[in-house]
Amino acid sequence: QVQLVESGGDSVQSGGSLRLSCVASGFTVEDYAVAWFRQAPGMERKIVSCISSANIIPYDFQKGRFAISRDTAKNTVYLQMNNLMPEDTGVYYCAAVFGPGSNWCPSTARDGIDYWGAGTQVTVSS
Repeated sequence: QVQLVESGGDSVQSGGSLRLSCVASGFTVEDYAVAWFRQAPGMERKIVSCISSANIIPYDFQKGRFAISRDTAKNTVYLQMNNLMPEDTGVYYCAAVFGPGSNWCPSTARDGIDYWGAGTQVTVSS
């Protein structure tokens, strides 16, 4: 059974840190691009970061505050989030895509996502 399970969400104050985990089962994460998306209330789901199957990380929207990594032995992708800000608040979703190339990553939630996790809530207070 294919599954993505996120964990690590919490309520923190501005400047705090969290590490989100995305554990995959039923497929191998190194064969897929795995991305993190954030959805704020009333907003569309937007990409936060991604790691391609070739271990390429094409985006740095948070200017060094966030770091995505992969542990193939644990079949898990992580998102380390530092210096959190209130605008980082939202539900964080893990997504996997069997992309058209090993360097490819999705840029939107409409880019043919194969699997979604159920999400984990991150709340950052000022």
